[in-house]
Amino acid sequence: MEFNIRKLNPSDYDDVLVGWWKDWDWQAPPKDFLPEDGKGGLIVEKDNKPIVVGFIYLTNSKTALLEWIVSDPKYRESDREDAIELLITGAENVIKALGYKYLFAVMQHEKLIKTHEKLGWIKDKKPSYELTKII
Repeated sequence: MEFNIRKLNPSDYDDVLVGWWKDWDWQAPPKDFLPEDGKGGLIVEKDNKPIVVGFIYLTNSKTALLEWIVSDPKYRESDREDAIELLITGAENVIKALGYKYLFAVMQHEKLIKTHEKLGWIKDKKPSYELTKII
């Protein structure tokens, strides 16, 4: 069966994503930290089974951000990388169709960085840190 990519729906956050973040031993970001209260992104599925998700933050410039990419840690099929590539290229297509010129991401996971580079993304040579303040 082929992959399917779709926009996130309201139940994906609680029904799928919180469990994935927990299984990866990550703290799930609050819904209101994510675009559209946890609905502002894309999910890739195969045979109606969710595999990977990413969130798209739109800005008031020609730049959008692709963030919080997370996958099902129990998905062991050999096509995981293909699903991740579809998510990234799908986000690129959405952003381009909306008139954005740049897509930006911050990440630490080396394999995910390599996948982005394979798809033509440019990696900064100096690592940086994400800083957050709740105000």
